[in-house]
Amino acid sequence: METIVMSVGGSLIVPDQVDTAFLKKLKTFIETAIGDGRRFVIIAGGGKTARRYQEAADEVHTLDAEDLDWIGIHATRLNGHLLRAVFKELAYPIMIENPDEVQDVPEGNPLIIAAGYRPGCSTDLRAVQMADRVGAKKVINLSNIDYVYTADPNIDNDAEPILNTNWSDFRKLLPKDWDPGLSSPFDPVAAKEAEEKSMEVACINGDNLDELGKYLDGEEFRGTLIQ
Repeated sequence: METIVMSVGGSLIVPDQVDTAFLKKLKTFIETAIGDGRRFVIIAGGGKTARRYQEAADEVHTLDAEDLDWIGIHATRLNGHLLRAVFKELAYPIMIENPDEVQDVPEGNPLIIAAGYRPGCSTDLRAVQMADRVGAKKVINLSNIDYVYTADPNIDNDAEPILNTNWSDFRKLLPKDWDPGLSSPFDPVAAKEAEEKSMEVACINGDNLDELGKYLDGEEFRGTLIQ
């Protein structure tokens, strides 16, 4: 059974309020894919929930990076428990935090829900680590954008979408270090590890799950492929 590791951004789960329409579409997609013989590890991101709590706490008392990270981690865990409840009939009953623990889940379980573990990175790194633990060479990064761009398209009119790139070129677009609350198409710490482990990452807009299906079936898809 093929195991697919997928990071689902908090921007999809809770763009402002909990997006029940997205959760219903995701549930239907995953149920169908599992019926076709696929197995999934889904890692929840923190998104706006994390940023709201981080900004509120920092406004009252200046926080260090570790405290900001812990707030973000707990936001991913809240979103993760939401996903585990939504997929209760299919999901392994325990949400995974430590990437090593994914190896303890019996292979007969078709769905594992995971979340943040420790400070110093985002759930992107946990996705890469869990993929490594289960022997997967591909990671899917679902977010609310169609492509990774050469710059932020919201502030740079010359920003161009990237369809296919390599890790060396992609990492030049990222900050060198992790920063809590960083808004980036992929965590720089995770990008470094993905390159070292020769992993492929597909960045796809979760609002269009048909494109995710095309990628899983080996077809051309709308999104960015990093190899």
